[in-house]
Amino acid sequence: MISTHRKPRAYAPDPAAPGQGCESPGCAQTGDFRAPKSRDNLREYRWFCLEHVRAYNASWDYYKGMSSAEIEAELRADSSWQRPSWPLGQNGAASRQQEALEAELRNFAFGAERPRAAPRPGLPPELREALEIFGLTWPVTLAVVKTTYKTLAKQHHPDANQGDKGAEERLKRINLAYATLRAKLA
Repeated sequence: MISTHRKPRAYAPDPAAPGQGCESPGCAQTGDFRAPKSRDNLREYRWFCLEHVRAYNASWDYYKGMSSAEIEAELRADSSWQRPSWPLGQNGAASRQQEALEAELRNFAFGAERPRAAPRPGLPPELREALEIFGLTWPVTLAVVKTTYKTLAKQHHPDANQGDKGAEERLKRINLAYATLRAKLA
């Protein structure tokens, strides 16, 4: 199907041109092409003829007058489309602090948490270790294991812990325990 809407060419006059003369001194042609006035307000324009808009654009420098630190900050903001951003895992740190606070309050109100019951002695050692890592007791369902795995993986992921190597090792142990439990329960 042939499109009826065509994009205007870059050198075509602006259809919204106000019909005024070229703003270049001494030019009598009409100002059909727009160029931004400043980097602070890119929606206000100066109007030029084709020859003068080409010269204006060739000499216009968005970063002119900015320090190297300001240029770097502008480039970093542009990499996220001028939207605020924060390091990965920063929100996770806040939720872990909230969980720790709730655990402290629970311990204060109801006494210290009881130690978890030991798994049954008849289980193979690899399942005992996997259940111990997950903090679960036998018998357990695959759905409970998956839920616990997701929680532990989020909590101990290195990106959520500012690249901590200890968190990376804990996550490896969690992944191995999950694979063991999943193989047994599947």
